[in-house]
Amino acid sequence: MASAGARTRAVAAEVVDAVVSAGQSLDAAIAAHEGKLPPGDRSLLRMLSYGVVRHQFRLQEWIDALVSRPFRKRDSVVNALLAVGLYQLRDTRIPDHAAVSQTVEATRALRRPQLAGVVNACLRRFGREDLASVPARSEASKWNHPAWLIERLRADWPDDAAAILTANNARAPMWLRVNTARQDVADYARRLADAGIGATSWDGVPGALRLAEPQSVDDLPGFADGDVSVQDAAAQVAGPWLMAAQPRRVLDACAAPGGKTGHLLELDPGIALTALDSDPERLGRVSENLARLGLDATIVAGDASKPEEWWDGKQFDAILLDAPCSATGVIRRHPDIKLLRRDADIDALRALQRRMIDALWPLLQPGGRLLYVTCSVLAAENDTLVKGFLETHDDAVEDTVLHNNNIRDVMRRKACGYQVLPGTAGVDGFFFACLVKKVS
Repeated sequence: MASAGARTRAVAAEVVDAVVSAGQSLDAAIAAHEGKLPPGDRSLLRMLSYGVVRHQFRLQEWIDALVSRPFRKRDSVVNALLAVGLYQLRDTRIPDHAAVSQTVEATRALRRPQLAGVVNACLRRFGREDLASVPARSEASKWNHPAWLIERLRADWPDDAAAILTANNARAPMWLRVNTARQDVADYARRLADAGIGATSWDGVPGALRLAEPQSVDDLPGFADGDVSVQDAAAQVAGPWLMAAQPRRVLDACAAPGGKTGHLLELDPGIALTALDSDPERLGRVSENLARLGLDATIVAGDASKPEEWWDGKQFDAILLDAPCSATGVIRRHPDIKLLRRDADIDALRALQRRMIDALWPLLQPGGRLLYVTCSVLAAENDTLVKGFLETHDDAVEDTVLHNNNIRDVMRRKACGYQVLPGTAGVDGFFFACLVKKVS
């Protein structure tokens, strides 16, 4: 029977193979496989799985240099296992002898004992020949990003592309959103300190706390009671921005999983909020989040681009459109985006975003505000799209006034809207454009 360490590496290889070979999302792959391990081994599983996927391009280049011929398709999981081994040698504090021996042993857990010698030879040769010091042979390997995305980032952000690529390959910090209707941030920070959890505040977002180290939500004081939520600080910009005009009837389009929905209601529990999403299963998470927070909303399953199927005909004072996007601003949290997203997806997403904003605009009453938000850093989904919308809607104008001057330093003003780049002040990449409907 394989050792615990070998089993963990074998399961990590299965997770990586599910992402690389089968196109499964990393979170879904981990959820599908982590039950094979006891709870105490799952943190190592996540560390290895995320690390390998984050550095997959460079790891695969090393594998190609180490093996005499590619693994057969049916042995793709061994290719993934070799990546797990190389990642341990290059990017972790795991002793080399343990990384090698347990990765080799994992071939038996994967029922590929005939390939143990190949894995052993490759891992030992990697260290002996110091392949890690050999310059990358391609831009994709150098930056651990697909070539198409590197090209887009350089076109959209010629002066910042390298910084974006570097930030995308870093581990993201854990941010909390304190429910300031119940307590101020300083009080909650003291509760964290009493629990031995370090945290720092950020003036850019008054309710945000950045943890010194990620924590299980079960260890966060008051999480189950709704005192705090997990949400990146950049995502926390949207709620106060939309609520600055004190709307009474609000639509949160594409609401799942409900982080921004909860924030809007924390800021004003008295609003009539409709939380809309096309995925009934994900709407269940909205309900769960609101129940934890002790808040209520009208939850509707529907397509934001087809309001005729769900709208009651009453216009909204404010609309939050957190549009489906490439998620290129949150790659550090979801590194599988680099492997699963394709260049052709951008045009399809842009078309969907435009259909949504066009369809929702008539639902906004004159004088009302629509806050268009994405977690993308690509112009096609952001300022270019908003510019095109404004050019075809005479009753729309952009409100360029920031609701909070403390965030000005992290906001990049674009032709339309504002962009936050990933890694800036430790936050994720987000785009915001506040559009106002003219009063005739």
